[in-house]
Amino acid sequence: MMPVPALMTMDLKKMNTKTITFIGGGNMSRSLIGGLLENGMSAEHIRVADINPQPLANHYPVRIFTDNVQALAGSDVVVLAVKPQMMKSVCQEIASHIPHPVPTLISIAAGVRITDLQHWLGDDLPIVRVMPNTPALVQSGASALFAAEAVSQVQHELAESIMRAVGMTVWLDNEEQMNTVTALSGSGPAYFFLVMEMLENAAVKQGLPVDTARLLTLQTAFGAAKMALESQEDAASLRARVTSKGGTTEQAINALQNGGLQSLLDEAVSAAKQRSIDLAEELGEQA
Repeated sequence: MMPVPALMTMDLKKMNTKTITFIGGGNMSRSLIGGLLENGMSAEHIRVADINPQPLANHYPVRIFTDNVQALAGSDVVVLAVKPQMMKSVCQEIASHIPHPVPTLISIAAGVRITDLQHWLGDDLPIVRVMPNTPALVQSGASALFAAEAVSQVQHELAESIMRAVGMTVWLDNEEQMNTVTALSGSGPAYFFLVMEMLENAAVKQGLPVDTARLLTLQTAFGAAKMALESQEDAASLRARVTSKGGTTEQAINALQNGGLQSLLDEAVSAAKQRSIDLAEELGEQA
């Protein structure tokens, strides 16, 4: 069994003694705030700084700010949730105002490396870089984390607890792996949406009504993912179990494999990874 973990009671007790400040109130911040509140964290310990924080405040009773620096005072955790292109200017704005003791700094901006964050914010800061994905919006996300050397064990736990509020988490051995994570789970939902779109179209061409094709496609995708999450077997073994020799599934699998599906996916992940590397270089040049 590999269920998606929720915040544990011990984590929650720790979290409710901390003040978390989100710099940026976009979709990912909203997802994290919603997940934290659903897991029992008190709204009074959550702050959001955004140019227009009111839409978020209409949904959640959190403290809102329009000034990033004002929101920082007394923060135990600061989640940097602005667009990658804005990260340099935001970091430079708050760098001289980071409170003491220094909070755990979590960046969820795609492509922004820890070395660049340190250049803008200051060296030897406890920075955790996170690559979440869009299913966090429905608390089914997958987040990869990488910590700078200055991050303590307690800060590791804090960062993980926050991200676990919207799904599962994994820690990476080195930051370069973030580029592959971006190509896999970061961009991955779009791959599955594309496959679902194509399956729906194929079924409609074979005579199914559009609504029926869509419903069956979505439930099949959900069921397959649930089976894989709850099984001890790997994907290849699960596939073999539902592929009877000489049956319909075998014919479909043969068509996909003979059509070069593995090569296409290799190429897709490689292309996304390279773009992630290029973006990191472009963003880093701003330093």
